[in-house]
Amino acid sequence: MNYALILHTLVVITFTVRILLRNDLSPPARLAWFVVLMVLPAAGTVVYFLFGEDNIGRTGKAAQVAVFDRIRMDAFPMMGNGDNVGALINPLYQPVFRYCGSINGFYPVAGNTATLMSDGDATRAAMIADIDAARDQVHVLYYIWLDDGTGRAVAEALMRAAQRGVTCRAMADSMGSRRLIRSELWNRMERAGVHLAVALPYSKPIRTMLFSRIDLRNHRKITVIDGKITYCGSRNSADPEFRIKAKYAPWVDIMLRFEGPVVAQNQLLFATDWIRETGEILDPLAVPVAPIKGGFAAHVMGDGPTRRHGATPQLFATALSCARDRVTISTPYFVPNTSVLDALCAAAYRGVTVTLIFPEKNDSWIVAAASRSYYRELLEAGCVIYEFTEGLLHAKTLTIDGQVSMVGSSNLDLRSFDLNYENNILLQDADTTADICARQDAYIARSTRVTLADISEWPYYRLMWHNVIATVGPVL
Repeated sequence: MNYALILHTLVVITFTVRILLRNDLSPPARLAWFVVLMVLPAAGTVVYFLFGEDNIGRTGKAAQVAVFDRIRMDAFPMMGNGDNVGALINPLYQPVFRYCGSINGFYPVAGNTATLMSDGDATRAAMIADIDAARDQVHVLYYIWLDDGTGRAVAEALMRAAQRGVTCRAMADSMGSRRLIRSELWNRMERAGVHLAVALPYSKPIRTMLFSRIDLRNHRKITVIDGKITYCGSRNSADPEFRIKAKYAPWVDIMLRFEGPVVAQNQLLFATDWIRETGEILDPLAVPVAPIKGGFAAHVMGDGPTRRHGATPQLFATALSCARDRVTISTPYFVPNTSVLDALCAAAYRGVTVTLIFPEKNDSWIVAAASRSYYRELLEAGCVIYEFTEGLLHAKTLTIDGQVSMVGSSNLDLRSFDLNYENNILLQDADTTADICARQDAYIARSTRVTLADISEWPYYRLMWHNVIATVGPVL
């Protein structure tokens, strides 16, 4: 009796049944898992245990629902009102704002302002100055927080604030910031009175492997100071040189400094993570902020594995459907699902100028290969593709018709769509959007355009490699 063949068959059948019973998998994802399990049943089983499930379990989801219920009960006025979308937003773009609000209940609030930071040094200087001026509380959350110039400067500012009586809470992701969490700097922050928390800690690794994924991460970058100022964008608490991956440097990011009622929404989003990880109910959850005269409408969007499946790609698809003239997107990681890919092509086919800016060199070889497997389809539809040549373009930006913008932590890839906790701010304002468009133009000026002629010159083995990686991409 061939026991190896029997075991192989049982493994394939067991996991095939499990995959077929899941409602959260797309057909391409199911097919990718079938291929992995058929070709490599032993290794595929291990991979599925580690990465196959993309939820945090019923308990985790219930806890997150309870947190949001508490927020809606205690801070509903600060979350905005869907009934006001018609009064605040141009009818052309109301669908994307309404859809965004449906994700977690944050709707547009009027009276906000934003300042686009010129570079990483300016971001650090402004943030440190704001923390040094804080009088009540400072809340920060970073996916990657390094013990480098920027990371230490932020930590030192938090310690100074804590020592003068400001309540400081700092959270870092257990994977992205693992070196800092084990460092003496982290211990010094705790001794100085900074309240610390670790997002998605590896406290129950066996349970995580059996019922979830070990790489579910909190990818957010949130800074809220005195409930009056918030920063939103793609920058982690790290130098542009990003020394842990120095060969891809500089990391080119974007960050905006916001004031106005949207600050309270970002504080509420931070509160959901803090409460989930620590059990501490913030009091108050957030402080109402008066609208600024002449300010614009904006709202926060937070997504993650505890929200409904497909929320982020559906948001991007809805935004693309609203465009009438031009759309420009920059993202370091581009592995779209069908809805986003189709929406990009559909926008281009109906005459919208769709411009995509990706890094030429990517720190993820998997993403780099998968991204380029989509180039031909996009170019044939009429999209324009640029590859940034002067570092790793890490900025996540979306601009529509010179009127609407979104910045934050979400990439156009399957991790941001399904696995990571993300945060973004969606806004309608011609001046702020013009500033972001100018920054996008600066990226393009440092990029090389990719054409169909370029794709045609790629060797067959390269095309095959891109398509193989894209095929198994849904399991990664």
